[in-house]
Amino acid sequence: MSLEMRGSFGPALLFCPGDRADRYAKAASAADTVIIDLEDAVAPESKAAARESLAASDLDPDHTIVRVNPASSDDFERDLAAIARTPYSTLMLAKAERASDLSQLDGYSVLALCETPLGVRNADEIAGHSNVVALSWGAEDLVAGIGGSSSSFADGGYRDFAKYARARVLIAAASEGKGAYDTVHLNITDDDGLSAKAADAAASGFDGFLCIHPRQVEVVRAAFRPSGESVRWATGLLEAALAADGAFAYQGRMVDGPVILQAERIIQAAGAAADRDSKR
Repeated sequence: MSLEMRGSFGPALLFCPGDRADRYAKAASAADTVIIDLEDAVAPESKAAARESLAASDLDPDHTIVRVNPASSDDFERDLAAIARTPYSTLMLAKAERASDLSQLDGYSVLALCETPLGVRNADEIAGHSNVVALSWGAEDLVAGIGGSSSSFADGGYRDFAKYARARVLIAAASEGKGAYDTVHLNITDDDGLSAKAADAAASGFDGFLCIHPRQVEVVRAAFRPSGESVRWATGLLEAALAADGAFAYQGRMVDGPVILQAERIIQAAGAAADRDSKR
């Protein structure tokens, strides 16, 4: 999968509760891609209504993902029956734990959530499935599955097990050429904390970030948009590379193939961001 295809969902993916049809259009217009959530955001007694709302919706299929309940749940087949009545073809599989969980999703593109201990352990296997186009992870379900009580420290930084899961999912996705999306930032009003996490996600190689509120979208977009300084650095480096024979020094730093590739990706990310901005 090319870098362009990996980033086709855009950097800011926004969850919208499936039982809140009144919010569908607003969420879709705010985000790069909207995720209609039939799982955690919907109470058990409201899931049937959420499916009916989904079936009656008319969002852009190219920018809509439907999060379905885990493959082991009683709601999974009901979710798929409702989705079959829609034009939506991209699903987010909650609590993906093994490649066999994807066996009923032929014909769909899948963003698999590795958010349980077993799912994180099997991230490589899940990333290798032909239906999977991207991976993400979830800190809160993971800590619950481990038996802990907190995924983060008071300052918002992740505990070691969460850092491990985040890195494992990112590397598993990259090893198969699939996309990777960083997990949600739960403090809705903490713009600085979100900006720092999203900027780290962008620098680390994630393709985007999962949002839980519309106000988070612009923060994420800004974090994934290369700065003018970084674009100038990358442009100058690539110009210098054209005149170089092998490794060379640029602004006091040794430059070889991997550094050139990093510069090329900065230019590509800047172009993609400019293209998205022009279409809004």
